[in-house]
Amino acid sequence: MQDWASGKENLKKNAVFGQLPKFLDGDFILYQSNTILRYLGRKHGLGGTNDHEIAVIDMMNDGVEDLRQKYYKFLFLDNESNKEKYQQDVSSILTAFEKVLSQNPKGPNFLVGDKISYADYNLLDTLHCNLDLSSECLSSFPLLSAYVDHLVSRPKLRVYLESDGRKRRPITPKHK
Repeated sequence: MQDWASGKENLKKNAVFGQLPKFLDGDFILYQSNTILRYLGRKHGLGGTNDHEIAVIDMMNDGVEDLRQKYYKFLFLDNESNKEKYQQDVSSILTAFEKVLSQNPKGPNFLVGDKISYADYNLLDTLHCNLDLSSECLSSFPLLSAYVDHLVSRPKLRVYLESDGRKRRPITPKHK
């Protein structure tokens, strides 16, 4: 972490928009979190198999980003006194994702179809951030709760989620 903090400003100077993260794939460089996420998702077959799936996965990921932006606003701009309002605001987005899962013709294990997508990984990460704030945040959302349980039961994902690197990432106060 020390190396990250000390080199961060130098990395930002060369970034296209002056922001991190930076992703390297050989000589190919990308910036912007969601661009990197979509690139990796598509590269590894997690971005849909036809134009409709690709579009719906993109739409789901944009919905996840709506949730993440509310989280960031609460975390970095609002204070603890606004936690109740934040949880009410988030409830409407969680309701939408609960509905998406209930309407997936392939079942409620994934946002789109019967295969995990990059949007599922992004939603899981964002839900974990919210669970850090309130372990009960999904108590009114049985499909989302089961969805989280289903995803974290994936062996390789579980190993990552339990890793020291994941636990030390500087994303939320719990991880700082």
